[in-house]
Amino acid sequence: MSLEKAVIEIDPRDRGPNLPASITVQFNPSEYTLQKGAQIAEIAIPGIDSPILQFVRGQNEKLTLELFFDTTQEGMGESPVKDVRDLTKPVYQLVKIQGNTHAPPRLKFVWGRGLSFRAIVESIQQKFTVFNPQGIPLRATLSVTFREYKTLEEQLAELNLQSSDHSKQRIAQLKDTLSRIAFDEYGDSSKWRFIADDPANAETAANPRRLRPGTRLLVPALGVFGTPERRS
Repeated sequence: MSLEKAVIEIDPRDRGPNLPASITVQFNPSEYTLQKGAQIAEIAIPGIDSPILQFVRGQNEKLTLELFFDTTQEGMGESPVKDVRDLTKPVYQLVKIQGNTHAPPRLKFVWGRGLSFRAIVESIQQKFTVFNPQGIPLRATLSVTFREYKTLEEQLAELNLQSSDHSKQRIAQLKDTLSRIAFDEYGDSSKWRFIADDPANAETAANPRRLRPGTRLLVPALGVFGTPERRS
């Protein structure tokens, strides 16, 4: 089985005059790291042991790896030598603003069947370690961080977001009252008004003290602050 080299494919819409259509790495990375996070807000409520956590939004996934470049096989003396920056320059250009888009280019890092990561380059650090007597660098390691790129439309299609509704339905039994149902569901009989005020219970609200057995009631879910959650 032949060795597949990792390739950085440049989006043709973003490719400026200093960028090729694709960049094939000289040596495949020995490892890479994928990182994904979520932004969480803390809701402080007096008197409880720890704050309530509220999901705010997701964060971009990041791909971090090192790319190694070496030209010592072409000579290490005064001449002839090959400047390793000739190989690293196209990669280093990926973090720079392109004249046609006023932004770094969108790209895809592809490594055979194992990795396909659509992104922009967030940061690059070049480290040169071997030089000829005139100071021309012959060996370099590039630490590169790619930040995931997805359009809003792509994300909405992937998430398939649906409105969350944690309300419950309950069938009134003999001798049931809204106060009793509120106590059963919320642990607080004084919250019966939340049930009565829900639009789905409009007929019941007209006479909340007389619940006919078999009446179907919608019991709204309560949010963090003890009030009904809004339903879309």
